[in-house]
Amino acid sequence: MRVIIKENYDEMSKRAAQIVAEQIRLKPDCVLGLATGSTPLGLYKELIRLHREEGLDFSKVITFNLDEYIGLPPEHPQSYHYFMYQNFFNHLNIDPRFIYIPHGMTQDVERFCNWYEKEIERFGGIDLQILGIGANGHIGFNEPGSSLGSRTRIKTLTKKTIEDNARFFEKMEDVPKYAITMGIGTIMDAKKQLLLASGKNKAKAISQAIEGPISQVVPASILQLHRWVTVVLDKDAASMLKMEYFEE
Repeated sequence: MRVIIKENYDEMSKRAAQIVAEQIRLKPDCVLGLATGSTPLGLYKELIRLHREEGLDFSKVITFNLDEYIGLPPEHPQSYHYFMYQNFFNHLNIDPRFIYIPHGMTQDVERFCNWYEKEIERFGGIDLQILGIGANGHIGFNEPGSSLGSRTRIKTLTKKTIEDNARFFEKMEDVPKYAITMGIGTIMDAKKQLLLASGKNKAKAISQAIEGPISQVVPASILQLHRWVTVVLDKDAASMLKMEYFEE
């Protein structure tokens, strides 16, 4: 596991974007696993800049998003489908046929999840998976207690995650209680992992994930078993780490 600590969020985002850009240049038709939330916004902003100013080409890139809320249509402002188009896809030369996001309005969740897994396999698997981390150590919507071998499926969100998401909705009762998420086993199948974290509220989860024991209680800790993981942090998110880390 390679841990890179940058001074602040902007530097963290730019360093992460360099890693993604290197992957795209190495393999123009690469498969990217994408995350939502506030953490990767800076990364996406920098990738858009690289596309516009330096010609980074997304025309052959295939993307699979980690998760989506159950019950939110794609046009809902808080759906991850809407988030990805507004903050990323609308600003690139990406082919819409190569964009995969879990469908929150599916009538047959199990069948859809099986199909999603097969589509990932059809493209040869994910080359680089971008991840954020929840304050409770979750990746995707794989909450504490999730099976470390799980596949894409429906998950009930914890009270903590629902409370964290409440700021995006007018009323608490509007916050979705369920989501479709790639499983931990699905995530671990990716050839490379890129985990991002920013802010002191993520410091405990990061220290547990990187330096703590591998446990279902901290789902992100499973990344310790992956052979190619890069973690990019700002100083606040790294503030509880005990070991020394050097970019070199």
